[in-house]
Amino acid sequence: MIIEPRTVAPGVALRPVTLADAAALAAAYEANHEHLRPWEPRGRDHFRTPEGQAARLAELLELRDAGRVMPWVLDAGDAGIVGVVNLNNVVRGAFRSAQLGYWVAAGWSGRGLGTAAVGAACALAGEQLGLHRVEAGTVTSNSASQRVLEKCGFERIGTAPRYLHIDGAWRDHYLFQRILNDRDPR
Repeated sequence: MIIEPRTVAPGVALRPVTLADAAALAAAYEANHEHLRPWEPRGRDHFRTPEGQAARLAELLELRDAGRVMPWVLDAGDAGIVGVVNLNNVVRGAFRSAQLGYWVAAGWSGRGLGTAAVGAACALAGEQLGLHRVEAGTVTSNSASQRVLEKCGFERIGTAPRYLHIDGAWRDHYLFQRILNDRDPR
């Protein structure tokens, strides 16, 4: 399935990731390492290299082609990649659901870009991917991400103790969901 880029803010497009994005993504992850550190696993130095991103993107694109993920970047043209949005663990059948992950670069935070990007990803999930539900989790201390999810129509559905190993420890997460539609599964 081909999903066309969508403008989510002046000069910023949500577009499907390509293998050619490896160097730009590595640079974005490196530039935002401290900004993302509280929300990411530790020990991913290779992840922030062009080679690490090329390997990761090759895997993501294979999973995308199998219909199991939908990875996007926030492309700000000459300013480069300023964020990422992924729908992970896409499940079809009666469940028709996916898990959302995203981040926005430090210099672009607080401008509504995360809210616009998450809203656009949810619209695409419902309209083009035919999903019923999107879920997301945030470290309990990540109030900014929780506000983004709430602005995008997500509701908090619970707390998962020691859910993910983030920034060197097992962290509790708040779990959210957004019901996109109630159409019959196709």
